[in-house]
Amino acid sequence: MTDDGPDPFTNMFEAPAKLARALFAPMAEATAGTPLSPEDMRHWAEVGAKLQGMWLQYQTEQLADPQALAPWFDPARWMQLAQDWYRQMPLADPAQQQALMQDGMALWQQVMGQYTLGADGQPEAKGEADLPRRDRRFADPRWRAHPAHALIHQTYLFLAERVAEMVDRMEGLSEDKREQLRFTTRTVTDAASPANFPLLNPVVMERTLETRGENLVKGMEHLLADLRRGQLSHTDASAFTLGENIAVTPGKVVHETPLYQLIQYSPSTEEVMETPLVIFPPWINRFYILDLNPKKSFVKWAVAQGVTVFMVSWKSADASMRDVVWDDYVRAQIDAIDHIRARLDVPSVHAIGYCVAGTTLAATLALLHRRGEQDKVRSATFFTAQVDFEKAGELLNFVDDGQLGMVKALSADGYLDGRYMAATFNLLRGTDLIWNYVVNNYLLGEDYPAFDLLHWNGDVTNLPAKWHEQYLRDLYRDNRLVEPDALSVDDTPIDLGLVETPTYVQAGKEDHIAPAESVWKIRDHFKGPIKFVLAGSGHIAGVVNPPEANKYQYWLNDGDAHTLAQFREGAVEHPGSWWPDWIEWLRAQDGARVAVTGKRKPGGKGDRTIEDAPGRYVATR
Repeated sequence: MTDDGPDPFTNMFEAPAKLARALFAPMAEATAGTPLSPEDMRHWAEVGAKLQGMWLQYQTEQLADPQALAPWFDPARWMQLAQDWYRQMPLADPAQQQALMQDGMALWQQVMGQYTLGADGQPEAKGEADLPRRDRRFADPRWRAHPAHALIHQTYLFLAERVAEMVDRMEGLSEDKREQLRFTTRTVTDAASPANFPLLNPVVMERTLETRGENLVKGMEHLLADLRRGQLSHTDASAFTLGENIAVTPGKVVHETPLYQLIQYSPSTEEVMETPLVIFPPWINRFYILDLNPKKSFVKWAVAQGVTVFMVSWKSADASMRDVVWDDYVRAQIDAIDHIRARLDVPSVHAIGYCVAGTTLAATLALLHRRGEQDKVRSATFFTAQVDFEKAGELLNFVDDGQLGMVKALSADGYLDGRYMAATFNLLRGTDLIWNYVVNNYLLGEDYPAFDLLHWNGDVTNLPAKWHEQYLRDLYRDNRLVEPDALSVDDTPIDLGLVETPTYVQAGKEDHIAPAESVWKIRDHFKGPIKFVLAGSGHIAGVVNPPEANKYQYWLNDGDAHTLAQFREGAVEHPGSWWPDWIEWLRAQDGARVAVTGKRKPGGKGDRTIEDAPGRYVATR
């Protein structure tokens, strides 16, 4: 150091050094030439002791119960993933390394050219830094305010970009293996982001110095709580109670089996459509995604349109369901349909199948057609549901023999813990659903938001192991549902080509779980009339989009499109929700209306019901 102040290199790393000294060497100087006060030294020592004590307590718990740490939340598993990925990548190739070095040096020169030394010897940007790569993880101005942080995140983005290009250029890979490697590459590079490391993240460093380390203590509390529950938290679970502020549409449980409860919602109009509606939600999640709150509830909205709505609430799997297979879910759908028909004395129902329950509804329709009972279902609606899995997207990365073997190993008690599925779906959007929360809740120590949709997303359900393995193997991996009579359900071969039921198909434009291109392919297999709508947003927001929200849009095309690309080329965009279009279509299938009498109002005089909605099954863990 000279009389002119620290040299530029030292100055570049002043903030990280300051934080490191404060955290790990409280007896040292926290700023150039300014010693820490005794009070500051005591405080930082207390913070360090708290962090150490909390971690030691957790380790003691783990030693006492080695099985407590869920295997899908075990950091060792993700380290193995990174090692396996590294062995596949040509990172040691001299030519690759030389090219990376040359391009990296050019990047550093470009970035450093944006900065100069100010009058006080501090580096500062020459106006607004115009960096070559942008990413919303680094949108905070503090990532650009100092050349050190600019270099760190620009170098990371550069390397992530180059590694992704290596995967695209690698020779000798089948397309499915290349897609697997692309997915793994993104997973590894997302984890390696400098935003995820406190000494590299200027926002975290500043927060730590401002709070004198209390953010790290709070973040450690969040981390250990998640490790103990084996699941990443996205929201404040204590803010929501079933039947009080979520799943509040009035109704009664009118039927129950060991696999599901059937809810009938109370009417809010004097007349209703004669043909009732039954909704089959996915048993991978809770049904109340369609009844989050009065403003977002598809159920409440449909009831207000004069529809008699029934909802299936699936039971979260336990050891008693170790022998449940796909046939049982198809039989359950038929049982629900038959119970509603008998209860209301009607010949048929309208049916909705969401996601995996939509896939199952397709099999149910094929089975009913094969048996000559197709008139039990007047119309079918599919929310983001796939029947042809040729283009099923990134979930195909989880259905090779190795993945299926791991799932089987995790299902020793006859069911797969829902936390595994939650981790899998989070990986599909790792930046948004994993690392964003690592930074906010573990590093910045922020409070969890009270967000109903995120609460639902974390309210996991367990899956029957035999059904899950069968579904991944026969449908996702081998795509047998679209082969006529390749699969049998309830000892009956099924053929989707027999289905003539009028059908409404909704897909999400940005759906990463059931890609729109995959959902579209139902049109290649059903014989009956199909109306296809492409909704804005994804797997959840594309479905749960009430008209009053005035959000997103949807596209319709009345032409003869044979591919999704052709549909998009000729489609007409409509603002807002597609729900009004759907109810208009539903009424066109059967416009007869009846007065609300008798069992159209569940729990009325002479009607024996089981319990109030939302029922017991939705609360089982």
